Amino acid sequence: MRYSRITGVGFKVPDRTITNDDLAGLMDTSDEWIVSRSGIKERHWVEEGEGTSDLSVEAAKQAMEMAGIQPEDIDLVVVGSLTSDYFFPGVGAQLQDKLGLRTVGSFDVKAACSAFVYSLSIGDQFIKTGQYDTILVVGAEVQSTALNVSNEGRDMAVLFGDGAGAAILQPAEDESRVLSTHMHSEGKYLKELWCEGPASLYHPRISHEHIDAGIHLPSMNGREVFKNAIKRFPEVINEALDANNLSLRDVKLIIPHQANLRISQAVAKKLGVSMDMVYSNIHKYGNTTGASIPIAMTEAYREGRFKKGDIIILAAFGAGFTWASAAIRW
Repeated sequence: MRYSRITGVGFKVPDRTITNDDLAGLMDTSDEWIVSRSGIKERHWVEEGEGTSDLSVEAAKQAMEMAGIQPEDIDLVVVGSLTSDYFFPGVGAQLQDKLGLRTVGSFDVKAACSAFVYSLSIGDQFIKTGQYDTILVVGAEVQSTALNVSNEGRDMAVLFGDGAGAAILQPAEDESRVLSTHMHSEGKYLKELWCEGPASLYHPRISHEHIDAGIHLPSMNGREVFKNAIKRFPEVINEALDANNLSLRDVKLIIPHQANLRISQAVAKKLGVSMDMVYSNIHKYGNTTGASIPIAMTEAYREGRFKKGDIIILAAFGAGFTWASAAIRW
């Protein structure tokens, strides 16, 4: 049996930093209000003309450099993203071009906050089957351009940031490997966290009436998301542990999707572990959706929070609802 391992990681966030005080100048909010409800102090938003593909390119270059590979070595590109630069095609095709890759397969996975773990799972399977040897997996998102930065939209606007994270997957040469991945969904909750339009269901896909009604802006039932997240996070983390005959004592670090600090704290409490074991960088970046796990994994690695041989668990929950986990021996 072949296994895959992560040989390189990287991330990129926009240069523009938006603090809570900046938002307080645009809507009725405050630093204290935002921090108490989310743990977020600041986030990074793109400038005009800067897109998801631009952030992805920089994250991918860092991951490639760490892995010691060249563009011609990449066999496949998988991008987890809701927010491609255009309605279609996805970011994958743009990365193939902007990175100067061969005419390799490239596609996007639209699984919201779980998209990076979903994409990692897909890459892992392609390496296990022997079809590919070097796969670029990216989680990338630009949410700021779809936020209603006003009192009406403040519950969403204060939460989200932009960014991209990337990983290189290659065949394992020793015990360092992706041990298992686990994916789930429950579509009956799709309208609890969604963006209704533009939509192929409508003719035209977007109209002046739609825009006036705000269907092109994301909306969320925060109470329902919180309730389901604190249930599904522990479940899928334990699923990864059970699949590999591991216990929490074997785990060096849990890296969850950075949705809300209160969710991470509730998950840690349910698991019976301290927050020292649950990585958090949401205070710096906000919720970067599909990008949050690879950004957090890269930062945690660079900070020395885990090293070769350590077990880490990635866990995500988001729109769909979707949720997923991965157990990795670094």
